[in-house]
Amino acid sequence: MTGKLMTADEAAGRLRSGMTVGIGGWGSRRKPMALVRALLRSQVTDLTVVSYGGPDVGMLAAAGRIRRLVAPFATLDSIPLEPHFRAARERGALAFTEYDEAMFLWGLRAAANRLPFLPVRAGLGSDVLRVNPGLRTVASPYGDGEELVAVPALRLDAALVHVNRADRHGNGQYLGPDPYFDDLFCAAADAAYLSCEQLVETADLAEAGPPQSLLVGRHTVTGVVEAPGGAHFTSCAPDHGRDEAFQKLYAATPWPEFAARFLAGRSEDDYRGAVRAWHGERQQ
Repeated sequence: MTGKLMTADEAAGRLRSGMTVGIGGWGSRRKPMALVRALLRSQVTDLTVVSYGGPDVGMLAAAGRIRRLVAPFATLDSIPLEPHFRAARERGALAFTEYDEAMFLWGLRAAANRLPFLPVRAGLGSDVLRVNPGLRTVASPYGDGEELVAVPALRLDAALVHVNRADRHGNGQYLGPDPYFDDLFCAAADAAYLSCEQLVETADLAEAGPPQSLLVGRHTVTGVVEAPGGAHFTSCAPDHGRDEAFQKLYAATPWPEFAARFLAGRSEDDYRGAVRAWHGERQQ
């Protein structure tokens, strides 16, 4: 087996403008923020982003990198609506395809299984069909005639996900309370880039958690990035919680000011140094 280790910037360097990129995690929980920050350091733009949205969506939208967002929401969890996404949406900076959470899930499942669509009940009787006139319904072929929503596959050119542990071959393990759907993002993508809090040997994955915690299989992963703290400022339980103080700063600060202070560096180390300096100032 060939190792797949690379840096976050090398992973971002494989993305191209105009791609459809799926981003794992959920809201402000276990987001692959080191990979998102590397993407922000690149020149890649005009993206279709597919995400259970959080600050990944907010940052990319504020920076003008998103052409279309496909999502059921964009939230910081403790702050209900992602403010930078909201600002971008209000000024008409991006198109938005809004799905029900379950429809979004089944769109990923369809893509992961290389199906054109999957039929679901989610969305029936709601405004989802009204705001997405391109959606179609299908009738059950088994005599009952039930009408179902035909959710199209959310096929991805690339996926970015973050987990607690991984080996160099691309096996990824979550140790927190929820797997979210990172495995489906990887399976739905032509290429998937997996960042982790800690890189370990394959045998050590079995010691860290039960077999069901081995969420991502190496056959779906193109590159592995060791990124301690790579989910910051989102949570990555049990390794670290959400940096609520920093998240509040992010939400309250105009984007140009936030980006100039924390994202203008040339590396993830520069970002971490700026965050440490800010926390140090708070404690004085």
